[in-house]
Amino acid sequence: MRPYPFTAVVGMPDLRLGLVLSAISPAIGGVLVRGEKGTAKSTMVRALAGLLPEVDVVEGCRFSCDPAAPDPNCPDAPHDTRALRRPARLVELPVGAAEDRVIGSLNLERALTEGVTDFQPGLLAAAHRGLLYVDEVNLLHDHLVDTLLDAAAMGRATVEREGVSVSHAARFVLIGTMNPEEGELRPQLLDRFGLTVEVAASRDPEQRAEVIRRRLAYEADPDAFAARFEDTDAQLAAEIAAAQKLLPSVELSDEALRQIAEVCAAFEVDGMRADIVTARTAVAHAAWSGRTEVSTEDIRVAARLALPHRRRRNPFDAPGIDEEQLEQALRDAEPPEDPGPPDDDGPGSGSDTLDGSGQLGDRNGEHGDRNGEHGGEQRAVGAGKPYRARMFSVAGIGEGAHGKRSRAVTDAGRTIGVRPPGAREGRPHLVATVRAAAPHQRSRGRDGAGLVLRPSDLRFALREGREGNLVLFCVDASGSMGAKSRMREVKAAVLSLLLDAYQRRDKVGLVTFRAGGAELALPPTISVEAAATRLEGLPTGGRTPLAEGLLEAARVLRVEAVRDPRRRPLLVVVTDGRATSGADAVARSQQAADMLAGAGVASVVMDCETGRMRLGLAAELAARLGGEHVPLGEVAADTLATEVRRRAA
Repeated sequence: MRPYPFTAVVGMPDLRLGLVLSAISPAIGGVLVRGEKGTAKSTMVRALAGLLPEVDVVEGCRFSCDPAAPDPNCPDAPHDTRALRRPARLVELPVGAAEDRVIGSLNLERALTEGVTDFQPGLLAAAHRGLLYVDEVNLLHDHLVDTLLDAAAMGRATVEREGVSVSHAARFVLIGTMNPEEGELRPQLLDRFGLTVEVAASRDPEQRAEVIRRRLAYEADPDAFAARFEDTDAQLAAEIAAAQKLLPSVELSDEALRQIAEVCAAFEVDGMRADIVTARTAVAHAAWSGRTEVSTEDIRVAARLALPHRRRRNPFDAPGIDEEQLEQALRDAEPPEDPGPPDDDGPGSGSDTLDGSGQLGDRNGEHGDRNGEHGGEQRAVGAGKPYRARMFSVAGIGEGAHGKRSRAVTDAGRTIGVRPPGAREGRPHLVATVRAAAPHQRSRGRDGAGLVLRPSDLRFALREGREGNLVLFCVDASGSMGAKSRMREVKAAVLSLLLDAYQRRDKVGLVTFRAGGAELALPPTISVEAAATRLEGLPTGGRTPLAEGLLEAARVLRVEAVRDPRRRPLLVVVTDGRATSGADAVARSQQAADMLAGAGVASVVMDCETGRMRLGLAAELAARLGGEHVPLGEVAADTLATEVRRRAA
């Protein structure tokens, strides 16, 4: 079935332009497409491959070397002179792909037995001189994202195994798509993408109807539908090819460079990558517009694509750019003889290219104080400023997802041993394999330098690293927690723990209990931003159904144990320990705590009790749960360090 035509996609000019500019200049560093599900992100990316010019490759080369300038270090060198022309490839990287599938693998058996380097190329080699597409890139393991971005930036991929190193060219346009509701990329990785584009479904009924009309027509007869857009796709492909040829001739003047530096400085972005990417994007836009000199308009467009995701100061900030600030920075950087752009009717009206899909405005929210009391019910109290929290972990050694919280057996980390014979997981352990094969060399009739190796000799490394956990917050939102200053402090502590969970790549969930019962305010997710939003709007009031909160937490953990059995849970109960809902509230709370302890759930009780006369109920709850008791004022890491120094004095 023919792919959906690129020019048949309705609307989304930002995404269209970002993809085209990256195709014109792969040095930009690719595009990250952020948006809700069902917005044609994948459709447009897959359609882009059909617009790229065909490439000449060395016939038989697995690494797509250019016949005009073959890579002398290519693993398949020396090359034949025969050339083959083929379309540019679109390589899709599955979220669950193993590292060897991505970067390639070395055949240890052949290295030991024959003394040759047998390298099997991975997806990075297949994507060379084409497109590499990662759907749901935010769900990809961090170390794989690092590998992809390093290769995209350096233009080469390197595989090192047991002292053997292989390197090959890997120049490609990297495109990632993600739904922010499922969790964000870490800022370090976010910054490595050249451009970012926000997409959302149109709210215009006519445009939505046209999307449906075209999609149904495509599904009914893909070939006939694609034929309708052959001419417009061919015209766009020709324009991309022309821009690629014009690109080396585009001049970036000193005035334009100063404008770029002024804009990046005005937005206080970290490092110099933003300046470099903005400059490359402006040059590509000038070539796309048929000009040989970068203009203010090129810089304006480039800044809108290159800067929004670099303005985040913490993971709870949404990417965005202030249009008025951008226009002011551009005016400030104009040379004196240039009167600058005419006055606008509103932000962003100076660009005909980036309109129609909504501006990327400044949506970085501040935690405001929305406290108000109406009888027994209170409106939400804003959270205080988050801080660096203590690190809590799950005891023992798990086998969970990649992360940075608790000890676990992983495929990365320090080698602590060898897996049992027959366990073919992870990377081969060279020394253990040689030791296993050595005693049998005479009986196997070894003749020569190479080892006689059998599959049963292979041993694989046992490595210990860190895993991410499921951190389930069970938060008391009853009236006893409702004092304005106390709830602000509680939310600041939970927000700090959420920030810690984000940094340690945990999954998080939120259970709240108040008034008559408990509810799952946020099902377990990797989106700590969603948890922070739910926490910010959490109201308080009513009695304290502690038992119901613990039972709901137990139910959530049972369900998650089925869905994600390798991810160990950490229950964080935020309460003053009171149980006031029902005549047998205390007894039922104790029974629920005993049940969680019996199930072996690791737990932390964050004690929110204040005042001179304290009942110590939260400490009793922690004892029943078999967990750690932490007063609210000791959640901060700095507080713990101060206490350790005081006791050591």
